Amino acid sequence: MTESAVHSPRTSPAKANALQKQLAKFQGLPAAMRPGVVSFLLGQVVPMVGAAGLRFDEVTPQRVVVSIRNRRRVQNHIKGLHAAAMALLAETATGFCVGMNLPDDKLPLIKSMHIDYLRRAQGDMQAVAHLTADQIQQILTLEKGEVTVAVQIKDSSGQAPIDAQMVWAWVPKSRKPG
Repeated sequence: MTESAVHSPRTSPAKANALQKQLAKFQGLPAAMRPGVVSFLLGQVVPMVGAAGLRFDEVTPQRVVVSIRNRRRVQNHIKGLHAAAMALLAETATGFCVGMNLPDDKLPLIKSMHIDYLRRAQGDMQAVAHLTADQIQQILTLEKGEVTVAVQIKDSSGQAPIDAQMVWAWVPKSRKPG
């Protein structure tokens, strides 16, 4: 897998959302420690992420890289990563990519998830999700909307055992009366 780094947000703390502000607190830590601390923190926010042992290798508003080790807790009957663990990996990377950009008065929601299982997975896996500048602008400006977040998933062999399409929506946290 790639060298681990958790990067600072692209906006100033005054314009950053709550997630960006939380992650910015850890920029002073040594680079080797940051992914572990950030992974623990985000695993507390989303308990399933923590239970599965997902690791956040890179977190920026444009790109999120999440990895998972092939260990007993997340294996299937043939000692590979369970199909649900692979789906969680893709969903987490794409969801946090949206979350890094979402204004605090909006709520992210997974709208659809389509996964094609292409081949037997080998070893650990990594998901790389990214948003375009246009998608980020939509998230920042539209009251509600949806985006298809690009994600690439590779296993230890460098191959893609799954192909995933994740559509994320966002809505205002509070509903307007009427």
